Amino acid sequence: MGIVNVTPDSFSDGGDNMTLKKAIKSAEKMIIDGVDIIDIGGESTRPGSVAVSPEEEWSRISEILKQLVKLEVPISIDTSKPSIMEKALDCGVDILNDISGFQTKDSLKVVKSANHDRVGFCVMHMQGTPETMQSCPRYVDVVAEVEHFLVEKKLQLNELGALDEQIIIDPGFGFGKTYEHNFLLLKSIERLKKIAPLLVGVSRKRIISEMCDREDMPKDRIGGSLAVAFWSLMQGASIIRVHDVKESVDVVRVLKKLN
Repeated sequence: MGIVNVTPDSFSDGGDNMTLKKAIKSAEKMIIDGVDIIDIGGESTRPGSVAVSPEEEWSRISEILKQLVKLEVPISIDTSKPSIMEKALDCGVDILNDISGFQTKDSLKVVKSANHDRVGFCVMHMQGTPETMQSCPRYVDVVAEVEHFLVEKKLQLNELGALDEQIIIDPGFGFGKTYEHNFLLLKSIERLKKIAPLLVGVSRKRIISEMCDREDMPKDRIGGSLAVAFWSLMQGASIIRVHDVKESVDVVRVLKKLN
């Protein structure tokens, strides 16, 4: 899953795709490089970020989204706003990727109305909100608590009519978790994947620098990001959400050949 953030302030690629031309060019390059899914977002969810209005979020992505759905690759919309989900579905997106885990009544209404179209639903775990989530994350047992949340949400979506094959889970690395929490979740992929197909989104995140014992900028974390992608796939992850598509695709292709 390749990331196209149409935002001025995302932690790694903020401002890179703010024009229609740049966003389409990024997406087309991802397709050439072998991407399977393109995930587009119009609101930064980096730690400390402040939510934007639905109007602002839609103004950033509407024209780009209309162009991206014409490409020969499934499109995912990264949003937690039900109104944006509905508009994106009207444009023809294939996956709703909600970092808040479909916890509002309105977002669940969208799930219920959209499941007959075989839309995919990606359910992520987050403690708090992007603005506050890294202030003081606390768990008694992070793996058990994240597991419980994802199991409950999957069952809830099933009750609304979503089939098992429509549901993807995301432990939410970096979303209300310390380094230790993220590390434990990475080491528990084999356990969590039993719930549903699992997405791992660790590309360029701070945990990469922490695992490498160095301070660096997000775009300098490619090597560590690829190592986590390799590890995640070996443990049974179904999707890796990445900024560096070409390099990640090469990892997948070589891994497949070796296996």
